[in-house]
Amino acid sequence: MNPLRWSYRAVFSAGFLICVGLLGFALYGEHVLGMVPCPLCIFQRIAFMVMGVFFLLGALLAPRGKLRWVITGGVVIGALAGIGTAARHLWLQTLPADQIPSCGPNLGYMMDAFPFAKMLKMVFTGSGECAKLEPILGLPMPAWTLFWYLVLVIWAVSAAMRRRASR
Repeated sequence: MNPLRWSYRAVFSAGFLICVGLLGFALYGEHVLGMVPCPLCIFQRIAFMVMGVFFLLGALLAPRGKLRWVITGGVVIGALAGIGTAARHLWLQTLPADQIPSCGPNLGYMMDAFPFAKMLKMVFTGSGECAKLEPILGLPMPAWTLFWYLVLVIWAVSAAMRRRASR
């Protein structure tokens, strides 16, 4: 069965399961492999959570018309946020050693100590821990997340664009 021909409900069910699997792997990497997540990693997890919620809504409701595009738009917004975060993370990882920002406070402290806008600026400025390379199958984690954001958003939009075949 060709996944490019699946129904909207099937695509969004699979998208939800993929998001859950990716978040599960992130937790496995953190707790079993000892990969400590930096603030940008946490934001990428949040983007997958947002996508997962909208994938689940699409799977449960299988909407038609405008609501289908609202739910697909939620997936797109989550993916765009994740793509931007992963791209920034990859850029930080390519910096020469002398240009890597120094390590900063963890995300929990920043959220408690600073206003939201300043905290976001600090996270996206990056820190030394964001530049640490820990490859999985030869690629750093942000490269894998970027790949999955792109695959999932293209798949979701293509499912929303398809008309249901007449019987």
